[in-house]
Amino acid sequence: MTPRLVLASASPARTKLLTAAGIRHNVFASDVDEAAAAAGYGDLDPSDTSLLLARVKAEAVASLGDAHDALVIGCDSIFEFEGEAHGKPYEPATARERIRRMRGASGVLHTGHWLVDNRENGSGATIGAVSSATVHFTGMSDGEVDRYVASGEPLQCAGSFTLDGLGGAFIERVEGDPHAVVGISISTLRQLLGSAGVGITDFWE
Repeated sequence: MTPRLVLASASPARTKLLTAAGIRHNVFASDVDEAAAAAGYGDLDPSDTSLLLARVKAEAVASLGDAHDALVIGCDSIFEFEGEAHGKPYEPATARERIRRMRGASGVLHTGHWLVDNRENGSGATIGAVSSATVHFTGMSDGEVDRYVASGEPLQCAGSFTLDGLGGAFIERVEGDPHAVVGISISTLRQLLGSAGVGITDFWE
């Protein structure tokens, strides 16, 4: 029987990446309160926070009837800059302040992945991994920062930027897996599926 993969995320970038990689999947977003979940575990570093939130999302969706007999992958991204953890800025003023600090500098984008094997005859695995990449930003004028913030794109993105959208114009280079910067590392997903005894080619369209 062909296994079923469920992405526990409403992120358009993640599902677009999986689709581009030929990976058949369903999408069921979790309604997890991320701030409350992170607060419940005290002071975690950005990498551990991304893994925790990925796990919370995956387990929440795995508990749904729609995810019965499926493999569920949850993801969460946190941007680490100058020792601070940056999630989504939501507000233009916050995004503007962050981007002005980031221009000409670099930070690390951590994407946590958590896989729950929800299949009746599966491995029962519940495992995770973090894929991190260093992002180097080019210099940006105040006008470019303002135009980018006005586009609305950075408001719903961890770290206030994208690699696969308008923000890509301001990224000089990436050290590490660029897929992790977009939101889900295909190679990390392959490793996790392998640990559950499943090949990623089983999901190819």
